[in-house]
Amino acid sequence: MERGQLTSKPSNIPWLGQVPEHWEVKRLKYLLARNDGGVWGEEDDPEGTIVLRSTDQTVDGEWNVVDPARRALSTREAADGRLEIGDLVVTKSSGSQLHIGKTCIVTAKLAYSSPCFSNFMQRLRTKDELVPRLAWYVLNSELGRQQLVFNSNTTTGLANLNGTVLGEILLPLPPLPEQRAIATYLDARTARIDGLVARQRRLVQLLKEKRQALITRAVTRGLNPNAKMKDSGVPWLGEVPVGWTLRPLKQLVAEPITDGPHETPEFHDEGVPFVSAEAVWDGRIHLESIRGHITRDDNERYSKKYFPRRNDIYIVKSGSTTGRVAIVDFDTEFNIWSPLAAIRCNDQLSHYRFIYHALASDYFQKQVQTRWSFGTQPNIGMNVIGNLLVALPPRREQQELADYIDSHAIHLDTLVTKIEQAIERLQEYRTALISAAVTGKVRVPAG
Repeated sequence: MERGQLTSKPSNIPWLGQVPEHWEVKRLKYLLARNDGGVWGEEDDPEGTIVLRSTDQTVDGEWNVVDPARRALSTREAADGRLEIGDLVVTKSSGSQLHIGKTCIVTAKLAYSSPCFSNFMQRLRTKDELVPRLAWYVLNSELGRQQLVFNSNTTTGLANLNGTVLGEILLPLPPLPEQRAIATYLDARTARIDGLVARQRRLVQLLKEKRQALITRAVTRGLNPNAKMKDSGVPWLGEVPVGWTLRPLKQLVAEPITDGPHETPEFHDEGVPFVSAEAVWDGRIHLESIRGHITRDDNERYSKKYFPRRNDIYIVKSGSTTGRVAIVDFDTEFNIWSPLAAIRCNDQLSHYRFIYHALASDYFQKQVQTRWSFGTQPNIGMNVIGNLLVALPPRREQQELADYIDSHAIHLDTLVTKIEQAIERLQEYRTALISAAVTGKVRVPAG
């Protein structure tokens, strides 16, 4: 890509600024041969036509068609909704601005299965004067995303787009040879960046697996490789060191295991932070991710049942993250909702850091997964949690093991953090690269 001096002209659009002198700026509607909604049919049909849904798209504008819907369509519906290579498919209704307007392009591989698309999506088929791949880059760039999100209708609480709104999207439009050159250039450069990101993510996964293996081995085997072992009596656990016992979790607590209130409070922008499952990950409570705050009066009422303290441990007991574990490592006042079960260790019997690691280990999580029940999502009852087994060494050894895990895990966590920061920088560079190329801020030679 050349970075030489470019001759520019005003686009007369404040947020776009200057564009190359030989480029135009056009509304998308003048560049489209088709701009129409999808189909859905009458019923599911295992032998029917594939109908792509917004859930088959990723936020990054790629397809992830794992289990496609198949619907019984009339001959006319199947013909009208059939997608062709190069068609752009846009999500036009979503509860999240992350997903509204996400745009995927139909590849030859996808078109081979002759799919249609659902009525929650809009098809854009470009005229010959607009290269589809370039349009895909523009719509998924900051330039396109800003327009899509800004123009979506949120009066109903859902973000919505339609063909008319999509047609008003403004595109910087270079001559066709330059469009092809930009698309080809971005294909090559983004593929290289995506490859680097994929390798870094794989490394993060390997480090997390190593961390998990470290924890599981320590809390089931101890640190002495020559320790005498005995049969635990539990097939999924195997042998444990002599001197260890298996105890139900309910026997290791200072107070009965409890949970938050089984009612929905009124949420406020200020007040006492109210924590639920969405704020629990990576072993910590993330107050920046809470749904809202409760009043002092509600907090006082809920605190009669349970009041959080530093070193308390939480297990998510309902929802898609059932089994996830976190420990309270701060003194800020907050309270919890019913999806969280609270565990306060009996310090004479159990060291809180050891119990936290034990609950996060593979052997304990397997117990959770084999004992939870299913409704619309996993759920594990309070009595079940209390009867889950913990492999328990003597109290002094518990602290030694907790110290060992913490000292080794922090090194792995530091590596993961550095790699995730590198991934973030690569993604930021990718975004900037696309935006610069599709707005003419840098020159991509044609041919």
